[in-house]
Amino acid sequence: MHEKSLKPANPLHAAVNLLSASILIVDDEPANVKLLERTLQTFGYRELVSTTDPRQVQELFWKHDFDLIILDLNMPHLDGFEVMRQLQTLGLDFLPPILIVTAQLEQEHRVRALQSGAHDYITKPFVVEELLARVRNLVQVQLYQKSIRERNQWLEERVRDRTRELYDTRLQIVRRLGRAAEFRDNETGLHIIRMSKMSTLLGETSGMSNEDCELLLNASPMHDIGKIGIPDHILLKPGKLDPHEWEIMKTHSAIGAEILSGDDSELLKMASIIALSHHEKWDGGGYPNNLKGEEIPLVGRIVAIADVFDALTSVRPYKEAWTLAATMEYIDGNRGKHFDPRLVDIFHQRFAEILVIKNSYAEPECAAN
Repeated sequence: MHEKSLKPANPLHAAVNLLSASILIVDDEPANVKLLERTLQTFGYRELVSTTDPRQVQELFWKHDFDLIILDLNMPHLDGFEVMRQLQTLGLDFLPPILIVTAQLEQEHRVRALQSGAHDYITKPFVVEELLARVRNLVQVQLYQKSIRERNQWLEERVRDRTRELYDTRLQIVRRLGRAAEFRDNETGLHIIRMSKMSTLLGETSGMSNEDCELLLNASPMHDIGKIGIPDHILLKPGKLDPHEWEIMKTHSAIGAEILSGDDSELLKMASIIALSHHEKWDGGGYPNNLKGEEIPLVGRIVAIADVFDALTSVRPYKEAWTLAATMEYIDGNRGKHFDPRLVDIFHQRFAEILVIKNSYAEPECAAN
């Protein structure tokens, strides 16, 4: 369904001015049109639009924000019933009220008109006072309803703006926390940009919704936030970790999940899941919970392959960057072991786009091979 645009001037304090109503008059007889115009103008209505050709109604309807349509029934080309039918097919949430002014006296015409969408019915020749009263009543209800809709729309926009502001603020905090973890690990912050965009690409191809892909884009930079809790002598050790140190290092997954837990935000919920699960392996040999296959959340499996690819092809203080060939040989060799086989296939499918991401966000001095 659609709704014609509303333009609230001051929706919380709008005064309803009946004489400001925009009225469309549709009658094939020019004399009838003139009579209706003079009658309404005498009472003070000024926003009047008229036509003697019912085929013009739809065009005029889109050009003006009518508050009332005064419609004849018996007209050439299109009768009043067909005009109402066409207006009903526009798919609008709100149509202006329709007042039938016709020479048709039969009860069946009155009933049919009201069933077709008319709000009131008056016969010609009409009594001026009756016409004005019916016009006033219909316009009054329409303008009050419009005022309420405009007020609600204004309030909804305020809520949306405030919600977006809160979301953006939370998002900035999340991104900075993700970068803080990377800086502790001698990263520039570009790694989390690359791997998050790669993850989103894989998520899209895996069938994730647009909303979930946006969450993945913004949650995946938090995957290693738990490194904040790892002592420097282990986190920054240039050589290989001994078994005890490695056990401590592995706790960063649970630490990250704990840091991100306890909030009802969908973003932080996904970030917590990723932090906990992105070191799990398809064959069950990962950590911290030795999950296997599809027991591992999809977002964890996606981040695992994107994170490893970018880490291997990037320079680290303790290693040179691997070549693309060597990296893909490692990923293919771990298909069904470390990595979800389907995601490895998707990785190959989107490989050209993954390289575009990698090169677009290359390290300032050490672009990947």
